[in-house]
Amino acid sequence: MRAVLLATLFAFSAAAAAPPGRVTLVACAPGYPGTTAEAQPRMDALAAAVARGAGLGEGAVSAVYTPREQEGVAWLAEPDAAVALVPLPFLVAHGEALRLVPRMQVEAAGGGATEVWALVARKGRVGSSERLAGFALHSTAGYAPAFVRGALAGWGTLPRSVRIVHSPAVLSALRKAAAGEDVAVLLDGAQSAALPTLPFAGDLEVIARSEPLPASFVATVERRLPAARWRALERSLASLEARPEGAAALAALRIARFVPVDPGAVAAVRRLSAGGRAR
Repeated sequence: MRAVLLATLFAFSAAAAAPPGRVTLVACAPGYPGTTAEAQPRMDALAAAVARGAGLGEGAVSAVYTPREQEGVAWLAEPDAAVALVPLPFLVAHGEALRLVPRMQVEAAGGGATEVWALVARKGRVGSSERLAGFALHSTAGYAPAFVRGALAGWGTLPRSVRIVHSPAVLSALRKAAAGEDVAVLLDGAQSAALPTLPFAGDLEVIARSEPLPASFVATVERRLPAARWRALERSLASLEARPEGAAALAALRIARFVPVDPGAVAAVRRLSAGGRAR
């Protein structure tokens, strides 16, 4: 299931100090599978397709991916980073500091541009948010506590004693929850879909669900990319699925298409980010 998530993570950056026409693409998906080296062939194919669609020359666009949060933050802070593609929790955690402006959304292959997050605990243990006091709440989005608390706000306010843990290995956390430990796990859409296949799924239950939330965004970084260059990249990204090399690049990343950002998605980012600042 994590391979699907890998598909939703990549980013683009243009180099303010780089030679004219040079655009760098960067991707960050904290906690998701694959290494930078493993993802590089897919990133190269994507970069080439985007460059051709934007009318740029060979080598004018490059792309990289990292599953490490701090590495992604460091890359996007570099002056040559102008565009990023990141999941919603990353945008909530770092969007303001990095001055990321959502421009497009990602539709996953076989899915849509939104997903519902599900909170899972041992069956019968947690009847309300107050019952989570003292629990460890594990999630691949645990690096973004404001997102975790905000995603579950419709269910209830998490007690301050809940310890939110960034946990790429959610399977281990699910085993602990099933065994009756004080553990709950917040799963994304793909992880939730795979939950019934676990041999111990019968010992677990979904105790809360988020509203449908945007999954991933393409965002520009500050004002490092000239408007005309961004428009060319945007047109290229939007037309990838209609071009053979673009469709192949998207398929390799399990992405269906890039679509214009929905105002409701931007509002969700602002609401979740504001909730984090208020705490």
